[in-house]
Amino acid sequence: MPKGLSRRKQIWIGGIALIALGAVGCSESGKGDAAASAKPVPAVTVTATATATETATPAPAPTVTKTKTVKVPGPTVTVTKAASSGSGGSGGTSGGGSKATSTCSIRSNAGNCYSAGQFCRNSDHGAVTTNASGARIRCSQSGSSWRWTYA
Repeated sequence: MPKGLSRRKQIWIGGIALIALGAVGCSESGKGDAAASAKPVPAVTVTATATATETATPAPAPTVTKTKTVKVPGPTVTVTKAASSGSGGSGGTSGGGSKATSTCSIRSNAGNCYSAGQFCRNSDHGAVTTNASGARIRCSQSGSSWRWTYA
């Protein structure tokens, strides 16, 4: 084939040449005597079989999950008694001491009290609670995040 032709043109020219040769060959087989034409000509048979090589994947078995119910501990009350110095005389408090209670109405997932500066959960936005020492803290937006701040 000439070097100036593209690959596509070369393929077309080759295909046309094969068709032309086939047409000439067919017309040549028609010429000849009747005895030659009565002789059976073996036929060429081309069989193409396409089989799917895809393997059948069995359906996955159902997933079994076990649900465990966990009880969340309730609020813990811490009682601190201040010891009075002296013998109950001057400057002492009557009744034996003062009680300071600290309850955190909202606790972290680990069960601890929140403190100011910590991040808030989405469910706590705008909520008010106390920290471990009893100071009130509020979940408020600080920039693009929500944090516990002193109320």
